[in-house]
Amino acid sequence: MTDTAAPEAMRAGIVAVVGPPNAGKSTLVNALVGQKVSIVSPKVQTTRSRVLGIVMQPRPDGGRTQIVLADTPGIFAGGRRRLERAMVAAAWAGAEDGDMVLLVIDAARGLDDVAKAIIARLANQRTPKILVLNKVDLVRRDSLLELAAAANGMLGFERTFMVSATRNDGLSDILDWLATALPEGHFLYPEDQASDVPVRQLAAEIVREQVFVQLHDELPYETTVETERWEERKDGSVRIEQSIVVMRESQRKIVLGEGGQRIKMIGSRARRELGELLERPVHLFLHVKVSERWADDPAHYRTIGLDYKP
Repeated sequence: MTDTAAPEAMRAGIVAVVGPPNAGKSTLVNALVGQKVSIVSPKVQTTRSRVLGIVMQPRPDGGRTQIVLADTPGIFAGGRRRLERAMVAAAWAGAEDGDMVLLVIDAARGLDDVAKAIIARLANQRTPKILVLNKVDLVRRDSLLELAAAANGMLGFERTFMVSATRNDGLSDILDWLATALPEGHFLYPEDQASDVPVRQLAAEIVREQVFVQLHDELPYETTVETERWEERKDGSVRIEQSIVVMRESQRKIVLGEGGQRIKMIGSRARRELGELLERPVHLFLHVKVSERWADDPAHYRTIGLDYKP
């Protein structure tokens, strides 16, 4: 925030981005922010905790709005594992804490039971809500209009937007509307900050993304990545040592691959992305370790911002 900016010219607020798993929430948040702040993969429940993406959006009146997008885990029913329950709790906590709720629905999937249950629960919240139908490039227009009407029949949304996050279609309309709809007030974060995720955690998330992208159907989503060491080197590069944590020895062999080829590919692609993110050379060293009960470790929950409940 600059000293010359007048408080009345400022608006700021938190927009909780919620929806069923794989509705495209993280893809949408990354596209709105203009850079990666949340990882994306075809695997459901990839996002495990709340991730903030921050946008500085100009308004027609000459002012600016700081839009803080809170990407939350996908909401689903029937979570039996502690990790699943903690993720769903984090998603609902995000919805309740926001100045506005942005519900993302996969237009191709429509109003399935999970989407209907989310809308029913949101109806009990006073927070203003907007509806975003994502992946509209995959659906006929008449079907989109029917879907929008059905969703608004269940809950009176402030606005409905039809977008394709992967194609960047319709995203400016969301930002322009939020810029005038969020409340007046001072900015919540520095203007040059794009996310609240610590760089060490984001580095671990980028590796986890590559694990899921390359081993989608072969590995359970409980797999995690921990940054064990981060060394700033004199030549300006950084040395990062990380552990990919799995729950079974058989899963360890899958991650390593024959002759270590799988983990080499994971490391190569993650290293390239980390180098672009950090804008400097990255020396990445990956190890695989087995921990059958890592998902019951309270320390891990604290690290990724989830509440551990016995």
